[in-house]
Amino acid sequence: MKLGLGSYAYRWSIGIKDQQPAAPLNAFDLLDRAEALGLEVVQYADNMPLDKYSEADHHKLYEVAQSKGIALELGTQCFDADEVERYLTIGQRLHAKIMRVALDEADGHMSVPDLAEQLRPLLDKARNAGMRIAIENHFNYPSPRMVELLDTINDETLGVCLDVANSICANEWPEETIKMLAPYTINLHLKDYEITPDPYGVGFRIHGTPLGQGRAPIPWILDQLTHCPADMGVLLEHWLPIGAGLEEARAQEQPWIEQSVAAAKEFVKGR
Repeated sequence: MKLGLGSYAYRWSIGIKDQQPAAPLNAFDLLDRAEALGLEVVQYADNMPLDKYSEADHHKLYEVAQSKGIALELGTQCFDADEVERYLTIGQRLHAKIMRVALDEADGHMSVPDLAEQLRPLLDKARNAGMRIAIENHFNYPSPRMVELLDTINDETLGVCLDVANSICANEWPEETIKMLAPYTINLHLKDYEITPDPYGVGFRIHGTPLGQGRAPIPWILDQLTHCPADMGVLLEHWLPIGAGLEEARAQEQPWIEQSVAAAKEFVKGR
């Protein structure tokens, strides 16, 4: 397993929606952070869209990553054919082997046969580009439907980008999700979380923690994935709450990531 950074590890430092720092991290900054942390992979997700960068930037990203010994992966949020084709071209420039995409609620309204039909020509393009497409289990797409889709398509070019906590939102406990999707996993988003009761007894809150400090059964998760490719990217992310505001969240982000990286290196040692 190769440990790496997903761009959502720097959600607040990059900026998201209405929370935009004055000097956001860019794609090259992320490479510097990964190198400083001793990581081997960087995955640029939809919060750092690489189609906003020029072709020259793409080639330079690859050159810089190569000099640092870092492999690159990329991601986008939808299955729009034009966007996927655009990102496959970018992926070739980065020499990426994985393109992560997310299925969400809107995709859940499409029948599995229809979605499979939409995906098949994209897989042909990915295969020709030397890439695999990894579907992330996102908040509102249930894992049983994901399994049905993967079995219907039955193509080695398509697999799962397994996020160990996202599917709580889809009414699945993480262990349930992991058992269902582990056989199809080719990419991993690793994070930790805690469930805190409300002090007045009004339900509870699910929030992030640095890796190894929450409820996620990390050793058990990794045990379920021993069959995965030896060079599979394990991308570290987090659910750091914004708390009192953007500047506070940005100040906490780097310490959280450093703690998560240190824990992850211990968890994967010998695997």
